[in-house]
Amino acid sequence: MVSERLKLPDMSQTPVVTRFAPSPTGALHIGGARTALFNWLYARGRGGKFLLRIEDTDRARSTPENTQAILDGLTWLGLDWDGEPISQAAGAERHAEVARQMLAEGSAYKCFSTQEEIEAFREEARAKGGSTLFRSPWRDVAEAEHPDAPFAIRIKAPRDGATTIRDEVQGEITIGNDQLDDMVLLRSDGSPVYMLAVVVDDHDMGVTHVIRGDDHMTNAFRQAMIYRAMGWELPVFAHVPLIFGPDGKKLSKRHGATGAAEYQKMGYPAAGMRNYLTRLGWSHGDAEYFSDAEAREWFDLGGIGKSPARFDMKKLENLCRQHIAASDDAALLHEAEEFLAAIGRPKLTEGQRDGLLAAMPHLKERAKTFPELLEKAHFVLADRPIAPDEKSAKNLDDVSRGILAELTPQLQTASWERDTLEGVVTALAEAHGLGLGKLAGALRAALAGRMVSPSVFDMMLVLGRDESVARVKDASA
Repeated sequence: MVSERLKLPDMSQTPVVTRFAPSPTGALHIGGARTALFNWLYARGRGGKFLLRIEDTDRARSTPENTQAILDGLTWLGLDWDGEPISQAAGAERHAEVARQMLAEGSAYKCFSTQEEIEAFREEARAKGGSTLFRSPWRDVAEAEHPDAPFAIRIKAPRDGATTIRDEVQGEITIGNDQLDDMVLLRSDGSPVYMLAVVVDDHDMGVTHVIRGDDHMTNAFRQAMIYRAMGWELPVFAHVPLIFGPDGKKLSKRHGATGAAEYQKMGYPAAGMRNYLTRLGWSHGDAEYFSDAEAREWFDLGGIGKSPARFDMKKLENLCRQHIAASDDAALLHEAEEFLAAIGRPKLTEGQRDGLLAAMPHLKERAKTFPELLEKAHFVLADRPIAPDEKSAKNLDDVSRGILAELTPQLQTASWERDTLEGVVTALAEAHGLGLGKLAGALRAALAGRMVSPSVFDMMLVLGRDESVARVKDASA
């Protein structure tokens, strides 16, 4: 048996070019988002290019809306690409040209077998328990004997031996060449197949590293035949295991949200999502939480595991909490506004923006998502009069209202500093034989109208004397 080991080129001195090539037949899946992220990190960490190709050859299912959803998802995740997105469908003539070149050079041939003949062959093979790989009778027929009829162009696959591909994640993978069929390159209607288009596009785009899901591993062997026939160097392959749900099965809608846009609308911060998806199936020592700069510096193909990773919402939320806490206040305000736009909420007024920015240091601790952060920010987003919700209103009984009425003139004359305010409120609570918590609950209802908020003293400092006093007056009336 003759075996062939397909050697990958030495890319140590070659500028890195990666690509993400989604099909616009649906929303950006979270698995696709991770694939894009891995490609982005690998290229950006090496000063290379990250390209985007829209594989829109399925004209019936590819829509502009789905393409835009993919672009929006990548933009939300912060994965910028170099140049304009490339349409695979637009390159159909170039793909066909390569098939015709292979035909002219003898590495492909004309096949006149009809679909009915191919299906009849497969039915007979199934009945006999044999291989259903179609072996065209036209492979070695001379041109002079060809009929005047429509034909497909098929590649001449190796019939004997085995082929080995070195994969940066999976290691060396070998298959027998008898598992490879003479796949169609150009259909009888002149349209190129996906498998050909991918190789031609990757070559023409100068892609050096193909990082994709391991469900494409078998495709690598079929695509390698085209590289070899054209005399093109193979890219470095890295086939990444898929993402599974908590139950160990392929991630699907039964596990909950699967689209990147869904996570944006649920209010997860992009930085936390990037951190989590990077860590999902890849590791750098024991590092769990890391910055984008660290991810770009550390990410390599050798750190990708061979086993499927399991999606864990608690880990995602923990990382998102850390990223929100560590984020710049102005950046958080910007992302909060993008979240509100994504869910169709009205834009913030200038006053709300200013209040939210001023309150941000008191909001971002322990918030895992933007809905949590904005709920905590209700006190700066709401206008007077503040309407307490049902739980908060329970803290405003007649006794509490009376104490708030006593507090009002003291707040009007107190020095507006945290220690002073805390002393004033504590002294008044003690004078009435109450713990600070009891009076703080009434103050919280007056200032925020919610149980979830920053401390009452932080709220007063953010709101200022006039607004704070006005709200306390409203609540004590």
